[in-house]
Amino acid sequence: MNQWIILFNKEMKEAIRNFKWIWIPLVFILLGIIQPVTSYFLPDILKNFGGFPEGSMLEFPLPTGPQVLAETIGQFGQIGVLVIVLAFMGIVAGERNSGTNIMVLVKPVSYVAYIVSKWLHMSLLAISSFSIGFLLASYYTFQLIESVPISYVIKGAVVYSIWLLFVTTLVLFFSVLFKSNAGVAALTLGITIIISLMSSITPDLLRWSPGMIASHSHSIFQSGEAGEYFWLSISCTIVLIILMIILSIINFKNKETVTHTT
Repeated sequence: MNQWIILFNKEMKEAIRNFKWIWIPLVFILLGIIQPVTSYFLPDILKNFGGFPEGSMLEFPLPTGPQVLAETIGQFGQIGVLVIVLAFMGIVAGERNSGTNIMVLVKPVSYVAYIVSKWLHMSLLAISSFSIGFLLASYYTFQLIESVPISYVIKGAVVYSIWLLFVTTLVLFFSVLFKSNAGVAALTLGITIIISLMSSITPDLLRWSPGMIASHSHSIFQSGEAGEYFWLSISCTIVLIILMIILSIINFKNKETVTHTT
């Protein structure tokens, strides 16, 4: 247990020293504020700068509160995920390339504690940043657009957090497998894009997919209820997360064993 705490504290100190605990939350905060504010002022912006003929009568209805929250989730799913991937693509690969991992593992440190401590820190930072950003998005949505039941907001946010856990785990998994930070980022982003795209195009075939989580969050914002096959998607995502963590530990142990023996 002491190993886990020591390694987790190490990850925290490094992230604080690299300002990750500042700039990652700031990105999510900006995304969370911009979406409802832009949605509220968009009609005025279009009227003043849209190039419409003078005197034209155009109506731009405000989106509903659930629509704004869903659009905010969409921003997090694009720019937010990109930020998470870029921030953590070298979480293992970078240490392996610099030799930092050797300095840590030369002590009696278990491979499980090493990988899981990194996963816990990545997940904490990602979920904390998302929570702060989405809290502000909800506040401005309530103030500018309309209120959404708090229970809907909380349930939808918790559900979407599972997708972020899937993304952080995928980054960690590829960072263990490959030494190239660019390769880790490209693979993670490519797979998340493909999963999300295919899930939206063929939802009947990919009911189990982690890519369905965002649509379930949208349904919860609208009605308080997730879409069909919700638990299938959530269960499969959690299983995939656990499986990737286990495979990350096994692969990391094998690579380090080979390195030490050679």
